[in-house]
Amino acid sequence: MLLRVRVTLPDRPGALGQVARTLGVAGADIVQVVVLERLGGRAVDDFTVVWPGAARVERLLAGLAAIPGVQVDGVWKAIGAPVSGGHDAELLAQVAANPADGLATLVDAVPGLLAADWAAAAVVPADWAARADAPRTLPSEPTVAYASWRAPGPLQLPEITPLRARPVTGPEGTRYAIAPFGRAGLVLVVARSDVDDLPAAAFHVTEVDRVAQLIRAAAVILGDRLDTVAVPSAL
Repeated sequence: MLLRVRVTLPDRPGALGQVARTLGVAGADIVQVVVLERLGGRAVDDFTVVWPGAARVERLLAGLAAIPGVQVDGVWKAIGAPVSGGHDAELLAQVAANPADGLATLVDAVPGLLAADWAAAAVVPADWAARADAPRTLPSEPTVAYASWRAPGPLQLPEITPLRARPVTGPEGTRYAIAPFGRAGLVLVVARSDVDDLPAAAFHVTEVDRVAQLIRAAAVILGDRLDTVAVPSAL
């Protein structure tokens, strides 16, 4: 089983090695380490590890909690092999090579890039953002244009507006990253959920920036095609 483990730790010599040794002693085989943040004497690191399916994750969490100054921000299942920034350019090349299916290609690929569960492209109608100013009027709801294969159905979207790139936590505890395409009210929603009592981490600001950059580049490539996205009447 492939797990992503997000840890906040002291940004000092030896701290990273101590976390890595603890993961190894607990039975985790580290396959990738990504530094998300270094600020104010603290660092936020993502460890992708191979974890024995029969082993209890509580043992891993207990080992990390015993390290002074270390905090576990989340542990969740990762889908597929870990990927790096180079895959972003490869994805955009695929979108450019087949723009007719570019939106679907993008939505299907993003969850793997961000160790997320699913993604969806939603169209936000013009009157959606104004619903608070007109409580007597029932505004149109955002409509799902395309969703990745692991998306639940029926799909309940989080609060999408205001239309800007940001992390969101839904009322049910699902973590989201939201990034607008900048045209036609189209927004990408990426989600992580707690599964098997594993607490998924919220999307870090670097992850939100990454998906926002992908979306901006894809919007330039796809251009007017985004204005004519066929929105199905039902999922």
